[in-house]
Amino acid sequence: MAHANAHAPKADGALRLATVNVNGIRAAHRKGMGAWFVGRGIDILTLQEVRAPKEIVENLLEEITGQDWHVVETEAAAKGRAGVAIATTLEPRETRVGIGDPYFDDSGRWIETDLTAPDGKTLTVISAYVHSGDVGTPKQVDKYRFLDEMIRYLPELRASKDYAVLTGDLNVGHTTRDIKNWKGNTKKAGFLPEERAYFDRFFGEEIGYVDVARQLAGDVEGPYTWWSMRGQAFDNDTGWRIDYQAATPELAAKATGAVVDRAPSWNTRFSDHAPLVVDYQF
Repeated sequence: MAHANAHAPKADGALRLATVNVNGIRAAHRKGMGAWFVGRGIDILTLQEVRAPKEIVENLLEEITGQDWHVVETEAAAKGRAGVAIATTLEPRETRVGIGDPYFDDSGRWIETDLTAPDGKTLTVISAYVHSGDVGTPKQVDKYRFLDEMIRYLPELRASKDYAVLTGDLNVGHTTRDIKNWKGNTKKAGFLPEERAYFDRFFGEEIGYVDVARQLAGDVEGPYTWWSMRGQAFDNDTGWRIDYQAATPELAAKATGAVVDRAPSWNTRFSDHAPLVVDYQF
């Protein structure tokens, strides 16, 4: 089944960046991720929850994309968990793993690579997978520690690169527009006031990144990027918007369109997340 956005036109000079939590790349491949990718015109693809070693990631991405792309990835020490990757038609100049705190170096949650943008400037692309968290447990402590590192590091990155974009499953809905049933989730990980306060800082004057999808969508509900596999959440569009492209202002100004590639039906999904696809016009 062809996706509704397949073969969507892309302007000359546009760079198309897609991010998606694949919920295991082997499972995504088996469930038809390649059918989504065909004709999508993507130049950079960032993945989260890859949950596979590098050789498997490279082989499956070649099958999915039909191209021998440049692939950078980092696994988690805990097998079968986390893992992030970036696949790109542009050749990576330098790649870095981890966000700075050695505690997270082998967590499979942060990888970034420097690319040459179409205008010759440096574009840093990050694939990040923030902890889902669990109130009152060590998982939530780790989540806050990771978010603290993001608060520290993102301004440094913005100051040192021409363009930067943080992509991935950040596991926090920023505002009430980002979760369908937000009233029932204010005491749950993913929509805690303390978590959302970090995003106020990310997208406020202090750090100054731009939530590209929100900027382009305007003041509307969603569009959501994750739906529970249980019940009728997908059919009823009872979702969460927790997958982001957060760009520095210089790059965000070039964003011309953002689309959530929601599957045509529940049984054609290759993941519980949908890809977020953004065009940046150079």
